[in-house]
Amino acid sequence: MAKLTISLAQMQIELGEVRKNLARMEKLTVEAARRGSHLVVFPELWSTGYDLANAKEHASQLNSGMFAQISQIATQNKIAVAGSILEQRGVEVTNSGSFFAPNGRMMGVYRKMHLFRLMEEDQYLAPGPAPLVMDLPWGSTGMAICYDLRFPELFRHCAVEQDAIMMLVMAEWPLARIEHFRALVIARAIENQCYMVVTNAAGETGDTVFGGHSMIVDPWGRIVIEGGETPMLLTAEIELDEIQEVRETIPVFEDIRKDIFDF
Repeated sequence: MAKLTISLAQMQIELGEVRKNLARMEKLTVEAARRGSHLVVFPELWSTGYDLANAKEHASQLNSGMFAQISQIATQNKIAVAGSILEQRGVEVTNSGSFFAPNGRMMGVYRKMHLFRLMEEDQYLAPGPAPLVMDLPWGSTGMAICYDLRFPELFRHCAVEQDAIMMLVMAEWPLARIEHFRALVIARAIENQCYMVVTNAAGETGDTVFGGHSMIVDPWGRIVIEGGETPMLLTAEIELDEIQEVRETIPVFEDIRKDIFDF
């Protein structure tokens, strides 16, 4: 698969309103499929927002609840769906990014490793144990969630140790720090010579205004598509052959000082 069409569902999330958010998510998935997208990516905690005081009530176990509904929507629309929601794991709750194939099969789950204290994630959620890279039809693909963008070692690990050619990132990044978001996304693409496919929430959710600017950045650091600060569905086609070209032109991974750094 040399080309891939991706939609970024930059939606406004209603705090704690699961039914409203699910209806919005399904409508956006239908439209992404109509546009011929192979994949649609939703923001962080798209079904609830940061309604973490009620996290245990909102959370679903894998293969049931909200996860089962996402699987069904992916199957009905024959499109891959990625995004993060609350997962119940025993007595713990995690901020979990899931990837469902067009046939509804869950291909992987990534639990957010770096919890954001400013939004009290550390008080309500458990951190994820490890990075995730999935073997998908277009190549090795990793996932990360919002605050993870500030930790370059996660992305480097996925690119160098697990040969990720693409990173899917789901975010609820505030408008107040949106320039940090933009700079970090572009930097992660350049550093790791991979596609960064990033969906942020937009608009007001609870007491916070989220900044949008969802974007796809190519391995050269060029912006393929970028949204504004309002809810929208962005769609773009990417050239997968470009990844190998960039990595051969500037062989960064071959020049890493592995005798010093643990890669």
